[in-house]
Amino acid sequence: MKKIVSLVCALVLVLGMVSMGACGKRQVINVFNWGEYISDGSEGSLDINKEFEKRTGIHVNYTNYDSNEVLYSKLSGGGASYDVVIPSDYMIERLISEGLVQKIDMNDIPNYKYIPEEYKGLFFDKNNEYSIPYTVGLVGLIYNKKMVTEKPTSWNILWDSRYTNKILNFNNSRDAFGIAQYILGQDVNTTDPADWRAAADKLKDQKKVLQSYVMDEVFDIMENEEAAVAPYYAGDFLTMKEVNDDLEFVYPDEGTNIFVDSFCIPTNAKNVDAAKLYINFMLDPEMALANAESICYACPHTAVRNNEEYSLKNSEILYPTTPVKSQYFHNLDKDTLDLLSSLWTEVKQYNAK
Repeated sequence: MKKIVSLVCALVLVLGMVSMGACGKRQVINVFNWGEYISDGSEGSLDINKEFEKRTGIHVNYTNYDSNEVLYSKLSGGGASYDVVIPSDYMIERLISEGLVQKIDMNDIPNYKYIPEEYKGLFFDKNNEYSIPYTVGLVGLIYNKKMVTEKPTSWNILWDSRYTNKILNFNNSRDAFGIAQYILGQDVNTTDPADWRAAADKLKDQKKVLQSYVMDEVFDIMENEEAAVAPYYAGDFLTMKEVNDDLEFVYPDEGTNIFVDSFCIPTNAKNVDAAKLYINFMLDPEMALANAESICYACPHTAVRNNEEYSLKNSEILYPTTPVKSQYFHNLDKDTLDLLSSLWTEVKQYNAK
């Protein structure tokens, strides 16, 4: 069966190439991904997109977003068309519920065989119909050991007046609210309005010590020692650590977010066959290893995890042997989402100084 599927994929590719030659137009695939989230040829790494173009003749139009919410606004707005996107679990759940992503026949993705069982049948795609895992991650605290007097153990350091104007926070609502919720002992998927308002008040209280809300800007700020502490994704910490060895990382005692980012094909994709080829290409063991080494996120791919040459396979940050208290974000009902959006606007506009 796998041989048949491979032949079918190859035939699709050949037909696409013939079609391209016949009409004189080059095929294009539109990929929308997080920033700093693919092996791109920098620092001697493999340029995955160029390799795909070289092997298939299909041009990759590659653009970035910095939060699930930005991705959602693009897809729900209907003004943009992408062939491959890589949202997180709770956002995949929402995109499925709103009909914004389409089912994928896994028989068309032969390299799906490398996804381990522990990353199949997850809450956001229980029947493995809409998504294929790309990375796994946890959120933690990044701090500069020259600027922070002791190793932090709690999210409360993000409210510590000793580091006024040297503290960063996420510039997206779920991650920022999540941190306040961990401190308050809430369920991050609560639907109780009082919980969300309490979390908003906690974030407003932080404004008096906060330098700024950030996403990918965190790289330059932390690497250049323009802030002392920031919450961010574990894989990105490892990238920053390569630039500034004074940066350290910890998972706070109150708990944190665990997430799975996965490939999806939007409902309005214009080049579905090429999208499947691209996803299958990204799951090729050589490409998956190149990505895992370059972006430094945990890799849900058996060929990578079993590869003795994978330099991060024993990383305690990516694959902690001591369990980390964690919780997935889930999609929220409309009333809660509307409340969250309103409260996030309040928090962002609040002036505590």
